[in-house]
Amino acid sequence: MEIKDRLQESYIEHVLHHGEQPKTVYLFAKENEISEEEFYSYFGSFESIDIRIWKGLMTEAIREVKSQEVWAAYSSREKALSLFYGFMELLKSKRSFITFSLRNARNKIGLSNLFEGMKQEFELFSAEIIQEGLESGELTDRPFFAGKYKDALWVQLGFVINFWLKDTSAGFDKTDEAIEKGINVTYNLFERSPIDELFEYGKFLAKNSGIKMPF
Repeated sequence: MEIKDRLQESYIEHVLHHGEQPKTVYLFAKENEISEEEFYSYFGSFESIDIRIWKGLMTEAIREVKSQEVWAAYSSREKALSLFYGFMELLKSKRSFITFSLRNARNKIGLSNLFEGMKQEFELFSAEIIQEGLESGELTDRPFFAGKYKDALWVQLGFVINFWLKDTSAGFDKTDEAIEKGINVTYNLFERSPIDELFEYGKFLAKNSGIKMPF
């Protein structure tokens, strides 16, 4: 196991056993038989370990869903659902630590910093599956709005994580239901709607009847 991975695992174990971060970097480094200077060559702070953990969870979830045999046959919507389910399964397996990490981040570095690395991974994935949906015609390529589709998925992920933290249902079944409903509503907005039909009709009239339209 690489030293960064070993330190990360040791950090998680400490948090789970003590309910708090190590008191100091010096003591944590000593417990792991390295110098304080060596610790800082790998991590700038304990918070940077948390950031790496969250990014790693997203990277692992993406890797796992893409390894599925049926992945290539999935629609953009199905790929989004698959990632959301897969990512939340990973969080469920580490719920005690995840709960601590979120609470600690709110008090110290803020959630935007905690999710920085994870968001980069998520946005690359989202941009990929959205582009596939646009090219296949599954999603509507709306001027000025299509570029924001990935942002809508990111907001949806934040909602799901927050919902899961408050979910008391057996097996967190309500969270699975929230994922399904949320992704379906979001993708319904991405797809063609009567408003798009009206917009296209307006452009047709403007082009063929001499009527000037305000768009």
